[in-house]
Amino acid sequence: MVVVKDKIKIEKYPAYKDSGAKWLGDIPIHWETLIGNYIFKVINERSYKGDEELLSVSEHHGVRPRSLMKVNTFMAESYEGYKLCSPGDLVINSLWAWSKGLGISDYKGIISTAYSVYRPDQNRYSKSYLHYLLRIENYVAQYLIASRGIWISRLLLSDWSFMRIPILTPPLDEQTAIAQFLDRKTVLIDQALSIKEKQIELLKERRHILIHKAVTRGLNPDVKMKESGVEWIGQIPEHWVMVPIRRVMDIRDGTHDTPLYIEDGVDSFPLVTSKDFDGDVINFENIKKISQRDHINISKRSGVKKGDVLMSMIGGNIGKSVIIGDNDDFSIKNVALFRTNGDIVFAKFLSYYFESGLLQNQIDLKSRGGAQGFLSLGDIRNLVFFKTPIDERNQIVEFLEKHVSMKFKAAISLKEQEIEKLKEYKATLINSAVTGKIKIC
Repeated sequence: MVVVKDKIKIEKYPAYKDSGAKWLGDIPIHWETLIGNYIFKVINERSYKGDEELLSVSEHHGVRPRSLMKVNTFMAESYEGYKLCSPGDLVINSLWAWSKGLGISDYKGIISTAYSVYRPDQNRYSKSYLHYLLRIENYVAQYLIASRGIWISRLLLSDWSFMRIPILTPPLDEQTAIAQFLDRKTVLIDQALSIKEKQIELLKERRHILIHKAVTRGLNPDVKMKESGVEWIGQIPEHWVMVPIRRVMDIRDGTHDTPLYIEDGVDSFPLVTSKDFDGDVINFENIKKISQRDHINISKRSGVKKGDVLMSMIGGNIGKSVIIGDNDDFSIKNVALFRTNGDIVFAKFLSYYFESGLLQNQIDLKSRGGAQGFLSLGDIRNLVFFKTPIDERNQIVEFLEKHVSMKFKAAISLKEQEIEKLKEYKATLINSAVTGKIKIC
């Protein structure tokens, strides 16, 4: 077990003074606040061959070799002319500084020309202290204020703007002590976070196993079984019948075209895609709207009703589903509609079927369309499904609702809350230490 909140002696400095920046508050009286251009030098050294280690910057880790990161963006044919970066340099993705796209590098390598490189006076500054300091939320908020641009994704933090941001400057020995303290504490916190994330994965795995067992074998452990004839399904109860899902219910889809999107208004209607699935509900907050005419044309093809189940047909969300719980009037795009004729219990059984793993097996066999993936309406109508007695199907849903969904949802929610509290504790600890709100040495 990892203990995070061990005994930390919370001590204040003897005296404080106004930092001169409202967003920094009071600081220890012997600390300085220096403008960036007194601390950093802009570095614009370029690679001749471009064969050095390629580096990148992430919100979570700062500067790391690109080979260690999951990056799917475009890879250049040549990196000649890329900026050089040395250990101890501050690297900022100028377009994403407002999203914590920066960090002190521990590596020698090259980075994109869209990034900025700043070299601190290493005789006066601990690189670890600067890394912690410049990534706290107080500073990230200042990068947003100092950036210029029309769109949030194109905001640019210029060298001129960054160099005018005040930098907290404790004595070097205190910087070192603060960084060492935070290194020790954040390792413990990160270990605790990792344990809780693994616990969530185990809970999800256990939930998946219980759903799979109930959906494919029922609840009676003594029921007589038979071979399904499908290797990845195995045995099923003898009285169950395996059929294409089209024999059990009507299945439709929405438009695959892109209608003209319009502003929200009286004659506008939501167009739901799988991107609007938020857990097991639809999030209408930022949904795109289409005209009444387009809505009527799409509704002739699908027309959603209460109790229908919607399932994504395309992209990384294939198989994600939601149950329509009301009579909201909307159209669908790249989404399959399973008509249950208002039978909410049947809709829930279908939703559990999607979660059971049977769907994923068939998706792996049938999906196509390259990296994005796509299931056609024909593929979906031929999905393997089970005809089960209605009372037995209802019992399965009742069992899963009571003993699986509620139980595991509560357990996972509790772990997620614990993770959020640990993250808040970590952020507060770092902020308090680097801004002098608590005395480390």
